[in-house]
Amino acid sequence: MTRKVTKAIFPVAGLGTRFLPATKSIPKEIMTLVDRPLIQYAIDEARAAGITEFIFVTSRGKGALEDYFDHAHELESSLKKSGKNDLLEVLRGTNMESGAIAYIRQHKALGLGHAVWCARRLVADDEPFAVVLTDDVIMGDPPCLQQMIEAYGETGGSMVATMEVAPEKAQAYGVLDVAEDMGAIVKARGMVEKPPLGTAPSNLAVIGRYILAPTVMQNLNKLKAGSGGEIQLTDAIADEIEAGRGVYGLRFRGQRFDCGSKAGFLQATVAFGLEREELKEEFAEYLHDIMSMRRAAE
Repeated sequence: MTRKVTKAIFPVAGLGTRFLPATKSIPKEIMTLVDRPLIQYAIDEARAAGITEFIFVTSRGKGALEDYFDHAHELESSLKKSGKNDLLEVLRGTNMESGAIAYIRQHKALGLGHAVWCARRLVADDEPFAVVLTDDVIMGDPPCLQQMIEAYGETGGSMVATMEVAPEKAQAYGVLDVAEDMGAIVKARGMVEKPPLGTAPSNLAVIGRYILAPTVMQNLNKLKAGSGGEIQLTDAIADEIEAGRGVYGLRFRGQRFDCGSKAGFLQATVAFGLEREELKEEFAEYLHDIMSMRRAAE
């Protein structure tokens, strides 16, 4: 029987340089899709999967990220006095209980594996844990991490979220070498980080959701530099395969948006805007008008 996963690590130490100048003064994770910051989507997904302890690996300049999950007593009081109970409930959904979030500093940008390793003292030696990358926003029902938790209950070991990508795009991802394809779940015989063009072992890319066995953290203790001279989480997971421990990929049901890129962020804004009941009619009409004018101008 697999042990329940209750902790998740959120590596949020990046500088967000692709979104300058906005990220000069605000953390990228606070940038909003419609009216919710990226980090809120990640936290809500983790909560839905049963996560109760949240570990943020941060860096300098991330104070606004920490403040976001604090209780805003004056604002709550003002909304209550004004009878704006719907907004009060929305606001309360951003609050976290005292002690639910821990903040760890990553002092040097040495890769995703290093960021996860920074949280090692907050994860027990026998405890599986999740890793959630906030750049990857996933629209799914049920949420992606919840799908993974359910699948992990069947497989144990370690699990990554996967999606099919075009062969020419595989070099931008970690890619699975598939030993057994069982439909939604695949068993991996290897993982390759950013394979050179034309060398990827499959078209199944690893995206930013992981459920990891405790031994993955032990593998990270080696602090072994990999692709790009960084400590790669992919390498630590690949070590599990070499040791004969199971690593699986889940073809999740849903749509992933790369909100680490401007194009992906805009695509996510449109998709989530059209999902909102109070926005979709007016927003869809606007988009239709814009496209009609573009076609007429061609």
